[in-house]
Amino acid sequence: MITSALLDAPTKTDKTASTDESITAWALAARGGDAEAVERFVRALHRDVQRYVAHLCGDPQAVDDLAQDTFLRALSSLHRFEGRSSARAWLLSIARRAVVDSYRYAAARPRLSDVPDWQVAVELSQPLDLPGFDDGVALLDLLAALPDERREAFILTQLVGLPYAEAAEVSDCPIGTVRSRVARARATLMDLLREADEPAALAAA
Repeated sequence: MITSALLDAPTKTDKTASTDESITAWALAARGGDAEAVERFVRALHRDVQRYVAHLCGDPQAVDDLAQDTFLRALSSLHRFEGRSSARAWLLSIARRAVVDSYRYAAARPRLSDVPDWQVAVELSQPLDLPGFDDGVALLDLLAALPDERREAFILTQLVGLPYAEAAEVSDCPIGTVRSRVARARATLMDLLREADEPAALAAA
């Protein structure tokens, strides 16, 4: 069963910071033509990009294409990346633009059918054999109840692991707004978690 520990996790651990430093170093090396660094950079962030675009686009069938588009854009723009922010934040900003552009393109075409929501796409992009997978799916169920902006802030900071400043950069809003959205999202999730636990507690009584 999902526990509040999933909601109380630190925003950015030392391990995440170390990983971000390595990924940023790979991006800078890739900019210089290092093929191995390109491969490491893509491999390190592929799942984060998939998870983020799945949340934004709401179309499970579009996730792989959007992730590929994101990396193609990033690799063609590496010569402009100077490492002022982490490569992860820089790449997720590109992913956000790729999704926005896909919306603009889709708006000019007739919509043929409804598509499943973003939650299905996120679940499909996760491996089923990881410890805590059931908890992760339960958390996604709770996240679906959040307003879009709060859900995005929570996913960026608590699931993807961006610091608030970089999440604000990706979301194109002030850092205080991100902090507020995350705090409200966490409070709502805790309330929903308590409500979900009440039937189980009554049944065990």
